[in-house]
Amino acid sequence: MATSNPKLVIISIFFIILSFLTLQAESAEKEGCVEEENSCHDKAKALPLKIIAIVSILVSSVIGVSAPLLTRSIPALHPDKSLFVIVKAFAAGIILGTGFMHVLPDSFDMLSSSCLPENPWHKFPFTGFGAMLSAIVTLMVDALATSMYSKKANDGVKPESISHGAETDQEMASGHFHGHGHGHGHHYEAKLDGGATQLLRYRVIAMVLELGIVVHSVVIGLSLGASNNTCTIKGLVAALCFHQMFEGMGLGGCILQAEYKPLKKAVMAFFFSVTTPFGIAIGIALSRMYKENSPNALITVGLLNSSSAGLLIYMALVDLLAADFMGPKLQGSIKLQLKSYVAVLLGAGGMSLMAKWA
Repeated sequence: MATSNPKLVIISIFFIILSFLTLQAESAEKEGCVEEENSCHDKAKALPLKIIAIVSILVSSVIGVSAPLLTRSIPALHPDKSLFVIVKAFAAGIILGTGFMHVLPDSFDMLSSSCLPENPWHKFPFTGFGAMLSAIVTLMVDALATSMYSKKANDGVKPESISHGAETDQEMASGHFHGHGHGHGHHYEAKLDGGATQLLRYRVIAMVLELGIVVHSVVIGLSLGASNNTCTIKGLVAALCFHQMFEGMGLGGCILQAEYKPLKKAVMAFFFSVTTPFGIAIGIALSRMYKENSPNALITVGLLNSSSAGLLIYMALVDLLAADFMGPKLQGSIKLQLKSYVAVLLGAGGMSLMAKWA
């Protein structure tokens, strides 16, 4: 899958968000849907907090996603070392906690709001349905992308294998193929099947995870930027800095394992780092026309949150945790498994605690 494809998807989703949020549809404000005025709603005081949020979240994101990429020269943090596995498990716990404790509950609140019509929004669990569909679609994308990568790799490796095995091919053609040549060919094939296949999986995981995180980051950025509730923003800034730093570490670890070229690593790190601040900036621009309790906003953001939750939960459980815990490294060491379990619980627990304020 080319890098440009996820970008096109992200751009398309972004414009869909904008088109829905800017449609105010003369929202016939139902009873109980008018925003209540309180001491926390202050647009003048909210703007400086949003500026602080943009800077602090950007810095936290850059530190988080860059840390695994810049510390590769440190032996203890090499992808083959135990410490890297433990840190990655902690980051996976952060992503899992984000999906279950932040994104999914927000979607339930929005899609069950009294501002939405009784039929169909209160008659059917759209949040669970959207999360389920998102997980299934993510599985499909995961599998199809792996197939495409595998086909591309096989097509690209054939000429190389032929050139490397030129002598062997000549010997086979002349009938003088011997044990050494056979062993060399078998070793090469085994190396291709094992290492190359695992590398393909890492690349697919990195791409799909980045797509899910970027979509989610734009949504939460829009929500924060459009809000004028200073009480909510203060808690969100601290929670998002924590969230972005460790979620970035998880993504950075996946990018590192994918062994991309430096330019592609930089592009992926850049997109992760700027999406939430960019979403906040767009939210600030739309704050005059955006109404948090308008039907359009509730439905659009609620469904996007539902989809993001399904994607993040799938990626955390299937591609990050299950892949590592069922892999040979952790299966070969009960002690390392226990340390990784603790790391997952700490990561998920930290994000669960953050739900108190955000």
